[in-house]
Amino acid sequence: MARSARGGGQGRLRIIGGSWRGRKLRFSPAPGLRPTADRTRETLFNWLASDIAGARCADLFAGSGALGLEALSRGAAHCDFVDTSARALADLQGHLEALGATDRGLCHRARAIDFLHDASTPWDIVFLDPPFAQQLAAAACAALDQRRLLAPGALVYLECAATQEPPPLPDAWRPHRDKLAGGVAYRLLRVDG
Repeated sequence: MARSARGGGQGRLRIIGGSWRGRKLRFSPAPGLRPTADRTRETLFNWLASDIAGARCADLFAGSGALGLEALSRGAAHCDFVDTSARALADLQGHLEALGATDRGLCHRARAIDFLHDASTPWDIVFLDPPFAQQLAAAACAALDQRRLLAPGALVYLECAATQEPPPLPDAWRPHRDKLAGGVAYRLLRVDG
């Protein structure tokens, strides 16, 4: 749920690859909410091309759900969508129903940190795109590591403002790829193990 004026347009997102390629979905606009930009998603999913099929994913701070929906479209087996907004989750549930994917995606209304403290099954890919101003990335990274919620070799996507220092990373996390796009820094991290 990156914060910026860019993305699929006010209240719209487009799936850019996979079985739902070209599908346009509407979501309820909210201040500061926008899907991760198409170009950024395209780069990210090129990075994930050999890892996405059959993956268990979590889209923390889901917002529009652009990252998790893109993952499902490209063959991920499952995605947990986590957000505090009932409206955003209602939109996401509607998208999962329209796409015939209610058996592959679950919506959870919770703060990401609270959700992580109750979770027990590890993920292969986690998308972390918290509201930039709230400094939530460090706590989410720490919870994922401390609760052992990442499968061996898991990947973590982290998006933050280009002007922000990245959060401290757990010892077993290694930078895999990174890029800047406008005011956004995005990174793909691989978990050793």
